[in-house]
Amino acid sequence: MKKRLKILNVVGARPNFMKIAPIIMEMKRYPDRIAPILLHTGQHFDKEMSKLFFKDLRLPEPDFYLGVGSASHAAQTAKIMERFEEVLVKTSPDLVLVVGDVNSTIACALCSVKLNIPVAHVEAGLRSFDRTMPEEINRVLTDSISEYLFTTEKAANKNLLKEGISRGNIYFTGNVMIDTLIGHKKIADRSSALKRLRLKKRDYAVLTLHRPGNVDKKHSFVNILEALYEIQREITIVWPMHPRTEKMLREFELDDYILRMPNLRVVSAMGYIEFLKLMADSRFVLTDSGGIQEETTVLKVPCLTLRRNTERPVTVKEGSNIVVGQDRQRIVKEALKIISGSVKRGKTPELWDGSAAKRIVKILLQKLTIATNPSA
Repeated sequence: MKKRLKILNVVGARPNFMKIAPIIMEMKRYPDRIAPILLHTGQHFDKEMSKLFFKDLRLPEPDFYLGVGSASHAAQTAKIMERFEEVLVKTSPDLVLVVGDVNSTIACALCSVKLNIPVAHVEAGLRSFDRTMPEEINRVLTDSISEYLFTTEKAANKNLLKEGISRGNIYFTGNVMIDTLIGHKKIADRSSALKRLRLKKRDYAVLTLHRPGNVDKKHSFVNILEALYEIQREITIVWPMHPRTEKMLREFELDDYILRMPNLRVVSAMGYIEFLKLMADSRFVLTDSGGIQEETTVLKVPCLTLRRNTERPVTVKEGSNIVVGQDRQRIVKEALKIISGSVKRGKTPELWDGSAAKRIVKILLQKLTIATNPSA
């Protein structure tokens, strides 16, 4: 009799939740063949917000919660590795599946391969080619030690091949973030978020901002705030502020910039469903998030990326994304073009169809069944 495959799925921060949810759901469709385990490292330190995302995404309670909390990159990664190794020894999984590019991704992947447990990396091969970004280091290192590399776009396949990854280990399966979006769009459409915030459809823009390159450097932060000042004179901007951004705003004593902007509305952090509604009905989105570049592309909502580069080039080549950097004039110029009606809608990239998790689980079932049952 074939044994059930024990697959340990790792999440650590909010972007991971949207990626793991459809994979867990798909694994549960094979109760006789897969025993999924869900582990939350606790890298995302807002427990209440984590609970809200788990509820919105219908994720089960984690089987393991490491509770590592916030720390420097080295300290946080070390804590995760130390605590995760204990779980690996206790559970002896057939595979560890990691998603994205956060510290939990590389920490858990590294622990696993050192114990000869194969790793699957979902969202592999994405590259900004900017080694100053901690996420880029996490991506490159995780891909180099993973056995199964699942990609969201064909440019990622090319990146992996250039880095010497075997073609046989690379699988173009589409985007699990979009599985989640498609699966929750109708629920989000019924959300009362706009009514609660007293907003009208297409009559506002949305801002998210949290990356160190933008908020940990005062000059960059001020440039963006000055651009926002010009834009909010033409349209309301809704800003669910990230805890890191709020902390740096105070540290740099930049609160006065916010007070000078009557049409900039700072709101508390939102759950997945409410934020999806807010984003889908906006005129455009300003962001430094990777996942939001993808979501706006599928929603056909114009997106201005407040970074010098993107690891998701398909969102620019085919989607609704424009990379504007941190240059005040460029940000304002592109925002005003959208407000005046010059809109980039783009198209939905290949395999961003809501079935990426099905393809991933099907491949894992095929490959792992052979690996764990060689006589089958």
